[in-house]
Amino acid sequence: MSASTEQHRREAPARVACAILTVSDTRTPETDKSGQLIRRLLEDAGHTVAEYAIVKDDYEGIAELLRAAAANPLVEAVLLNGGTGIAGRDTTYEAVRDQLHKEMPGFGEIFRYLSFTEDIGSAAILSRAIAGTIGTTAVFSMPGSTAAVRLAMTRLVVPELGHVMRELYKDR
Repeated sequence: MSASTEQHRREAPARVACAILTVSDTRTPETDKSGQLIRRLLEDAGHTVAEYAIVKDDYEGIAELLRAAAANPLVEAVLLNGGTGIAGRDTTYEAVRDQLHKEMPGFGEIFRYLSFTEDIGSAAILSRAIAGTIGTTAVFSMPGSTAAVRLAMTRLVVPELGHVMRELYKDR
């Protein structure tokens, strides 16, 4: 790791206020294992959960909730899970992509690489994980399986969340 990356991480906020959006036609707060895992991993890392919602896999519903979360001054990052596949009903990727001001293509690329090498092999090509920003709000969208959430959160989101926020806030 470069000296500047280490310095950026030292300057990063230790606590980020997050919204968790689970995209599912069937999950409830009681059965949403992936949303619960995201919450636990965030809180274990010292972050807070300012909002939590489950939304049906519907383009307009996802886009509306994402816009509302990004406009909430109490939310700094939005973490979505679910609806990132290629089935006709999967619309999370499009809803997120169309709201982003800036995309972080490395998130999806590295997530698929890690999925390929550590978990599911060539089926990783089916994932449409995406991340980016809406203004100064970070957005991470990952598949809904608990294994995929654990991989994305432990290897990418939690280690870099503060650093991402530092970069978004430095021009304020």
